[in-house]
Amino acid sequence: MSIRIFSVDQQVMGGFDGGKLVEQKPIGFPGEGSAVERIGTLFYWAWFQAKEDAFLPLHPHRGFEIISYLLNGSVHHQDTQGNEKTLNTGDLQVMQTGSGVQHSEKYKKGASGFQIWFEPFMGESNYATPKYTDYEEHELPIINKDGFTVKTILDENSPVHLVADSKMWDVTISAGQKFEHVIPEGYSIAGLVVEGQSHWHFETETKSVMPQVFVVCEAVKLCSLKIEADVNEDTRLILIQVPSVLPYPSYKEVK
Repeated sequence: MSIRIFSVDQQVMGGFDGGKLVEQKPIGFPGEGSAVERIGTLFYWAWFQAKEDAFLPLHPHRGFEIISYLLNGSVHHQDTQGNEKTLNTGDLQVMQTGSGVQHSEKYKKGASGFQIWFEPFMGESNYATPKYTDYEEHELPIINKDGFTVKTILDENSPVHLVADSKMWDVTISAGQKFEHVIPEGYSIAGLVVEGQSHWHFETETKSVMPQVFVVCEAVKLCSLKIEADVNEDTRLILIQVPSVLPYPSYKEVK
C-alpha cells in the first residue's frame, strides 16, 4: 500500500497560443519531466485554464481515448469527421480516436477543465473507426448524501463507457465531512484537488493535501481510502480509478 503526494512543482506546466491557454499536468507526456509519467491505463492528464480567448488549430490523434471535462466556461470543438459542439460548464466530451482524427478547439476566456487520455490496447484501437460523443451535465448521474456529492463521469452507472479500464468521479465534500472509497486489489486511485484543503487517510497513513496537489493511492489488496474536508471549507476533487499496471503491451510495444 502507498500514498504518494505530488506538489505543483513536481507537475509539468505548459501552454498554447502564446500563453493564452495554460496547463498544469499531473501526468505529462513521456519525456516532459513530470514526477508521474503514467498509471496503468491513465496516460495523460492536463488541467487547462484560458487566460484569454485561445485557439488550437487542427491537430491529429490516434488510438487513445481522450476525454475533456469542463469545470467552467465554454470550449468549442470541431473535427474532421464533421462533428461540431460547444461544451459548457459540467459537460463532457469523449473522443475514441481509433485509426485517426484531427480536431481543433476554441477556448473562451475563463474556461477551465481537464483533458485526460486513456490507453486501450493499441493493437486493436489503432484500427477502430473513430468515434465522438458528448454529454451535457444533466446526463451524468449525481448522488447527494450527507456530507458529500458525487458526480459519476466514468463507471457502470454512467452513460459513458471506454474500452480502457477506467472509472472517474467529481466529488465535493462538505467542510468537516468525510468521503470513503474502496479501492480493489491491483488498482490505484489518482486524485487531483480542485479546491479546498483535505486530509487523506489510507491504511496507516494520513496526509494533508492542498489545492492543485496530485495524489496517487496504490492498493495491493482491497482497501479503503477516506478523504476528510477541512473544517473551514468544502473540498472538491477529481478521482480516477485505473489498474496500477497496464494489463497489455503499451503503445510503444505495439508494432
